Amino acid sequence: MDLQTMTYLVVGASFALYIGIAIWARAGSTSEFYAAGGSVHPVTNGMATAADWMSAASFISMAGLIANMGYGGGLFLMGWTGGYVLLAMLLAPYLRKFGKFTVPQFIGDRFYSKTASTVAVVCLLTASLTYIIGQMTGVGVAFSRFLGVSSDTGIYIGMAIVFMYAVFGGMKGITYTQVAQYVVLISAYIVPAIFISLQLTGNPIPQLGLGSDISGTGTSLLSKLDLIVKDLGFSEYTTSLPGSSLNMFVYTMSLMIGTAGLPHVIMRFFTVPTVKDARSSAGWALVFIALLYTTAPAVAAMAKLNLHATVNNAVGLETTAAGNLVVNPERVKANADLYAADASLVYEQRPEWMKRWEKTGLLKFEDKNGDGRIQYYNDKTANADAKAKAEAAGWKGNELTVNADIMVMANPEIALLPNWVIALVAAGGLAAALSTAAGLLMAISSAVSHDLVKGVFNPNISEKNELMAGKVSMAVAIVIAGWLGLNPPGFAAGTVALAFGIAASSLFPAIMMGIFSKKMNKEGAIAGMLAGLFVTLFYVFAHKGIFFIKGTEYLNLIGGANSFFGITPEAFGAIGAVVNFIVAFAVDKVTKEPPEHIQHMVEAVRIPRGSKAVDGAH
Repeated sequence: MDLQTMTYLVVGASFALYIGIAIWARAGSTSEFYAAGGSVHPVTNGMATAADWMSAASFISMAGLIANMGYGGGLFLMGWTGGYVLLAMLLAPYLRKFGKFTVPQFIGDRFYSKTASTVAVVCLLTASLTYIIGQMTGVGVAFSRFLGVSSDTGIYIGMAIVFMYAVFGGMKGITYTQVAQYVVLISAYIVPAIFISLQLTGNPIPQLGLGSDISGTGTSLLSKLDLIVKDLGFSEYTTSLPGSSLNMFVYTMSLMIGTAGLPHVIMRFFTVPTVKDARSSAGWALVFIALLYTTAPAVAAMAKLNLHATVNNAVGLETTAAGNLVVNPERVKANADLYAADASLVYEQRPEWMKRWEKTGLLKFEDKNGDGRIQYYNDKTANADAKAKAEAAGWKGNELTVNADIMVMANPEIALLPNWVIALVAAGGLAAALSTAAGLLMAISSAVSHDLVKGVFNPNISEKNELMAGKVSMAVAIVIAGWLGLNPPGFAAGTVALAFGIAASSLFPAIMMGIFSKKMNKEGAIAGMLAGLFVTLFYVFAHKGIFFIKGTEYLNLIGGANSFFGITPEAFGAIGAVVNFIVAFAVDKVTKEPPEHIQHMVEAVRIPRGSKAVDGAH
């Protein structure tokens, strides 16, 4: 069966499964719509949380960024995984015991203020919409390649699919759909990784293959990769940092505390019966998440090695007559000249996968020296040896542009794996993007209908009308996210990092102070959220444009790119969080402390004993 037909079958079957589950598990009440009736088993909830958590950024973009960044890309692994542990240990059990469906509802009740709840809704909507842009970017990448449509058309199709199962099923439908999506996405990630690890190192476990020798050579995979990228003018793979050490630290912190402030993940802990189950499901989710996150570094390094080997035969991998990519041990050990006249791939002899990805516009070739061969190197390097070798070889600049978001999706094609594996990866990438998009839309829907419409504007609204408001707000959010996804501010993972920064600077400090500081009052919390959000958005919009609209950047106003101690906009959320805490405590000192009953409530929430099942009332 040809690749296109196989892809249609696998992706189509997975979509039919998701929609079928959504119809079977459709919500019949607000309790089921917002929290799945609070009756989900911890293991099931752990799997759904993992799918909700591992978005297009994790599945499609993270390994691509690690492949590009090398060692420094590990900040995504450390930040996101560390943040999840922080969420599970410090926040989720207390929020679950508090017994509210949503983060704005917690903030509104804890800080005894509808204004605080409204500000939290604004922060939540800003973070969630930015996050969905990243998911829609990933959907566009997956659809554009595997269904043979443009990236824009792919986004429209994704919008329609998410609308069907998120709007009809609510949290109950989303939960069981995400279980199916987890099975699809983890299979799609690990199966090709096993194939490629065996292919390159003979070890079927990718995590071990990463540290192993290339088959038959006695040369470790990572040392060979280091040698290749350094010779071609790139930074050493195993030591490179994204900017300064300060930026890497702040970036990691921003991702970590942003994770703990993301509402769509926090909401998952309201779908289980008890606080004990919330803790248990957090542990299970970490196990399911670790399967992908520990595999990602191996996928990144092996994909990068295979890409270089495809366009430069001096690397030492070659294609057999049967169409398989195999190691040539003698050539690997020889460390042949990467700049030799016959080393670069002849463009007309490029493999089929390159032709397919060229159609998407995410892989581009420009023959700058007119020799008909593909020269792939860092033409902006400060490495004098690499520059001299490129000039001597007659290279006139890098001729291959590879979008970081395609590395995982193209990985099985680069490695010339069977068609069914490539089709499985297509289904996995779409499952990752759509599962998280659904979770985010659920958070947006509940924030608008439950916290804003019912909580602030119309407390007496009927359950039927509240459900309708939630579904309408979800539909509007899908349209806005889709439109922004057509013009994203960067790669999927980079865009998602911005969303984490927004959550880190606005929601995380308010939640932390709400749980652990009984003296924090409403004035302090509101001022802190607004200050953190404003400072972060001001810095981000200076780089990315106002509301990510290209052409509206104002870098001159802040002194140039990364002008605050070299910190990138994706990392700035941690700085915004510090501003939030400082402003909150400063305002708290000059205003009156919270009422006595609020302080007692905070103390009661922190007591681990006596936690009973919450009946779903709200």
